[in-house]
Amino acid sequence: MISVGIGPLSLSIGYLLLVLAFVVALIVGALTGRKRKTPVAGTLADIFLVAMVTARIGFVVRYFEHYQNDLWGIIDIRDGGFDMATGLIAALLFTAYLMWKRAAIRRALGSAVAAGLITWGFTSGVIGLINQQTQGLPEVALTNLNEEPVNLEAIAGNRPTVVNLWATWCPPCIREMPVLEQAQQRYPDINFVFANQGEHPETIRKFLMEQNLNLSHVLSDRQGQFGRVVGSYGLPTTLFYSAEGNLVDTHLGELSHASLARSLERFESTGLVGADQANSR
Repeated sequence: MISVGIGPLSLSIGYLLLVLAFVVALIVGALTGRKRKTPVAGTLADIFLVAMVTARIGFVVRYFEHYQNDLWGIIDIRDGGFDMATGLIAALLFTAYLMWKRAAIRRALGSAVAAGLITWGFTSGVIGLINQQTQGLPEVALTNLNEEPVNLEAIAGNRPTVVNLWATWCPPCIREMPVLEQAQQRYPDINFVFANQGEHPETIRKFLMEQNLNLSHVLSDRQGQFGRVVGSYGLPTTLFYSAEGNLVDTHLGELSHASLARSLERFESTGLVGADQANSR
């Protein structure tokens, strides 16, 4: 499962789990602090904010080379660039500081933070295990722009494969296309597949000409089956498959150079990405 559809909106399951953990923390904090009349909702909000801001800073620092030519991109969180390890450490340190300074809220705050962390860790682990069971490329009916059937496994071969689900009417899909176009040139040992969702090949061909895009493996998924099979209800969605065909990472929403680089690191164990990056610098 990659996302959850709520009316016209599609929300990443990862972010939903964070919100769930925060809500659980609020409830536990309210129940624990009620007897001593020590509300901690505002304090929990501060901790959450510190964690997210620090997670973004940690991500930008780690991938700063990809922001050097786009400094405005540093504050554009639409790319989903957060370093959760950095955010978690910051949250724990800030919590420890608050508990040291404010003895009255120690019990309520400690219980709330612990409940939130346990909820986040457990639910994330369960979703991770479910996703790990997804082995092999999805078997969906795809065609090339000449409306000839295409076998996705034949395209993938024995190489890592990035599958981008997109549509011509989707603004974030359009914005991320140049990022993926550059990536397919920079990483020749990785397959990049662009599976359009629900549109006629002629519409796709016209779009590529108007945008002056030179993309490899542009396919048409007229029935939009790919998204349903992998559990994604929003566009763009990008899926990262290992050389063995196992799903190793997913990204819902617009990709930046930095967020794409983060996901491609999952392929480093093969030696392909690391070697190519070394040669390109």
